Amino acid sequence: METTKQGFIKYHLPCPLCESTDAVSLNGDGSAYCFSCQQYIKEYDMETTQTNGNGTHEYEVKDFGKSSDFAEIVDRNLTEPTCRKYGVSVKMDSMGNITNHYYPYHDKQGAKIATKTRFTKLKEFNIQGNTKNSGLFGEHLFSKNKFVIITEGEIDCLSAFQMFKTDRYETPVVSIKNGITSAVKDIKGSLEWLEQFENVVVNFDNDEHGREGALKVAELFSPGKCKIMYLPNDLKDASDCLTKNKLQIYQKAFWNAKVYAPDGIINANVLFDEISKPTLQSFVQYPFEGLNKITYGLRPSELVTFTSGSGLGKTQVMRELIHHLIKQTKDNIGLLMLEETPVITSKGIMSIEANQRLHLPDVHVPKEELRTYFDATVGTGRIFMFDHFGSNTIDNIISRVRYLAKGLDCKYIVIDHVSIIVSDQSHGDERRALDEIMTRLRTLVQETGIAMIVVSHLRRPDGKGHEEGAATSLSQLRGSASIGQLSDMVIGLERDAQNDDPEIRSTTRVRVLKNRFAGLTGPCCDLRYDMDTGRLSEVKVDDF
Repeated sequence: METTKQGFIKYHLPCPLCESTDAVSLNGDGSAYCFSCQQYIKEYDMETTQTNGNGTHEYEVKDFGKSSDFAEIVDRNLTEPTCRKYGVSVKMDSMGNITNHYYPYHDKQGAKIATKTRFTKLKEFNIQGNTKNSGLFGEHLFSKNKFVIITEGEIDCLSAFQMFKTDRYETPVVSIKNGITSAVKDIKGSLEWLEQFENVVVNFDNDEHGREGALKVAELFSPGKCKIMYLPNDLKDASDCLTKNKLQIYQKAFWNAKVYAPDGIINANVLFDEISKPTLQSFVQYPFEGLNKITYGLRPSELVTFTSGSGLGKTQVMRELIHHLIKQTKDNIGLLMLEETPVITSKGIMSIEANQRLHLPDVHVPKEELRTYFDATVGTGRIFMFDHFGSNTIDNIISRVRYLAKGLDCKYIVIDHVSIIVSDQSHGDERRALDEIMTRLRTLVQETGIAMIVVSHLRRPDGKGHEEGAATSLSQLRGSASIGQLSDMVIGLERDAQNDDPEIRSTTRVRVLKNRFAGLTGPCCDLRYDMDTGRLSEVKVDDF
């Protein structure tokens, strides 16, 4: 909307020739053009325009805001005293219908410097004057008080004020000036004035934009001062509450408004229900008793990293663990085995069930028997694998993990191994890539509540290597300290793969390097690999 040289307003106006209600553009000489019927109108009557039997429409275009009266706004249940309080006046047509609302704006000294006109039938606004130097709508009316309410629009401001007004007390209510997009700017301009109140209650529209705007505004205030007020889902704003006679609901929402705190900051007094739940309410044991004694099993919302040197049996431990999860739970399981195909992964898990190494060429199993192993493991319908042909970028991996967790409801997700993901990154900064992938995986764990098992490599230590039985440590985690920092549990695997003694050569020591849950660390068990069955069995060691 804009004013022409002769003071007319170019508007989406109704056409007197067709059924269009908003297709006419008004020219400065009083002529008009309809973009709907494509007809030129030599003289457009702004005061009274017929729209093919749809009734008479009147539009005030000159000197708006001057010729008006205080009156109740019936369709919004607003009383005349409420309107008079804020200086809100109206314009009526010959039938007594309100066509315009006029909302005055004042500067910091209380002088009127602008008027916002609302055209009720067009549901559009026009501003005469300049609100740049004005306060919030209604700001000039109030001073220091216990509470002030901020709404998203003038109508809501009037509505909230009316719902709280009593014979003895008025609750200060103001509105931002130019809609939610300018909320932060408007509040900054009046921040000093708002800070004098003990409590600032933000009540923007009950939609996505309103909620987002409320959070942004709340960040501007001193800690503990701002509260955000939320209405029930079936109520849009203060005006909606007043119109539907939901005064008590609006007042209850006001008193239930919570003090704003930045994301991640909560008052601990709301935690009792969670605290009162049994600590070990939902978990699954590891397949190894010694590991369970130290870790107390695997829990939801936990990120566990298994680590060792290259070629020391991490994948075999993962197969034992996956098979155990299949047998001990009824949950869906997601697998991202990035160094092998889904077929090899499947045969590896089926081999645990069969107690024989099915992938070897000299192992022959009848198809019917093979089917039995398949149905008992990967054929349950609960196992989902990532066929990683193509890109292993961080974004690609994260999107797959998110889909496994949220789309397929996988409660356990195994990634073997995270080091191969960062090795595929084009920027070549392994440390930064590991930081990014681990941070994003940690976020997904917290967001979805899944239990995630991640395999990571160790960098080679000085002196004796891990393949010679060197002990593992957090400091040896490859590439980035974020792996150790962001994991709830870090479990190291050690094996002297070059020892002359075949028994020592086939024995893996399990060492807990980090244990956020229980704090217990150190060696917990030995696992011996059986070349005939392809299984790992726990060796009881009394010294642990």
